[in-house]
Order: sequence, then C-alpha cells, then structure tokens
Amino acid sequence: MPEISRFFGIVITMFIDDHNPPHFHIRYGSYRAVYDLKKGIVTGQMPANVIKKVAEWADLHKTELIENWEKLKNNENAKYIQPLM
Repeated sequence: MPEISRFFGIVITMFIDDHNPPHFHIRYGSYRAVYDLKKGIVTGQMPANVIKKVAEWADLHKTELIENWEKLKNNENAKYIQPLM
C-alpha cells in the first residue's frame, strides 16, 4: 500500500489492485477512512477537521490522484503528491 502523501499527521495511501470506484485510504492516529475520488465522500471514522483538510487536498490534486489510481491498476509505481501546507 504505497503512501502517496502525509501532512498534519494524516497519511494518505492507495492499495495496489484495489476495487473500484477510485479512492484512497486515510489514516490519522487510530482513525481510518476511505475517500471516494469521484463523489468526494468519506466512509469510516475521522474527525471533521481532518476530513476538511483531506477534502481540500484532494480537490487540489484530483488529476494526480486519478493518475496514481491508473498507475497502480497498471502495476506501475504511484507518484508522491505534495502535502497540504
């Protein structure tokens, strides 16, 4: 599960050969959630302020996230994406 970004204690990962729809996984302390790239919906448990930061970051990097999803589907390496600053 490649780590594609990390900021404010939030770790963003994508699994190789993961199921559709395109999404990424969020870890923050003991919290775990999944963010759907197309719908912008988070499933799982995550503090509201973290969801807000993740949504802001995802909006800024949507193209790169979709590219990483496709790379992983093609057994290629995902690129690291700049963190939210």
